[in-house]
Amino acid sequence: MKKLLAAVVALGILAVAAAGGWFALGWYGTAQVEEETAFIVPSGATLTSVAEQLAEEGHIASADAFLLRAKVLGSSDPIKAGEFLLPPGISNAGILDLFQHGDVIRRFITIPEGTPSVIVHDILMAEPLLVGEIPVPEEGSVLPESYDFERGEERVAVLARMQRAMDETIAELWPLRTDRTVATTPEEAVILASIVEKETAVAAERPQVASVFVNRLRKGMKLQSDPTIIYGLYGGDAWGESRTITRSELNAPNPYSTYQIDRLPPGPIANVGVEALKAVAQPAETPYLYFVADGTGGHAFAETLDEHNRNVAKWREIEKTRGQQQGASAADGATTQ
Repeated sequence: MKKLLAAVVALGILAVAAAGGWFALGWYGTAQVEEETAFIVPSGATLTSVAEQLAEEGHIASADAFLLRAKVLGSSDPIKAGEFLLPPGISNAGILDLFQHGDVIRRFITIPEGTPSVIVHDILMAEPLLVGEIPVPEEGSVLPESYDFERGEERVAVLARMQRAMDETIAELWPLRTDRTVATTPEEAVILASIVEKETAVAAERPQVASVFVNRLRKGMKLQSDPTIIYGLYGGDAWGESRTITRSELNAPNPYSTYQIDRLPPGPIANVGVEALKAVAQPAETPYLYFVADGTGGHAFAETLDEHNRNVAKWREIEKTRGQQQGASAADGATTQ
């Protein structure tokens, strides 16, 4: 009798152990994720609704079994909203831990320096993983940078981060301005920085370009910046390849034309980066009043008009030579077709 009882007890222990092993295997063993898969936990979702979604998509065998094992064997920490990447072969335990403690997938959207607000709007609206509508932001209100976002995030939230970054940058740089700057307010700093931004793509030149504008304003001279003409006549979506301003464009009524006004234009002509803002807040101390392209991507600076005219003549020769070379290349292409 004792032997029979012992056998029954042993069988019971084995059965419990087997059941426990099966229960644990269903939690810690390989789940049904066969390939790397993006999975979204919606904002406000419960573990129950997520388990049902996992089962519907075939990532787990049963929502009820997942929830029972999670209650017994899993952590009680809350799950996070966001997009997660499920690796192939991840266990049910791994899925729960990923949702509780893992990193959501971060995606990035980039606003280049000198981008006008109409283009910022277009970039955000063209991102298919964002949702919702936004207005064209105020010119100069966005800090050009790369920003991360989550799939399904509202565009208005991403734009708010871009504008908050600009506010924080100005708040940080404005107190560091030197007495060389002519900007009397943060708003004026952004306006002048936008002109500097559109005049040169060479970061090292920006303090010198800023110094030219500072020197001209201090002497009561007009800034005479071509990009302000384009913006005033056609708006921010008119930016394209550099071109020569026509006489009719130069003479057309234009509140932004710094060939017509002897002060800063009424607003920024683009969104500006940190380096342009620094250049305006802390411009270089130079005697320069003029600059013109030098053919290398940078500019030749001059203190006098005579020196500037010689630099302009050199640039015209470079343009002429390039035009002849391009014409010759086009002709060669035509004869070989």
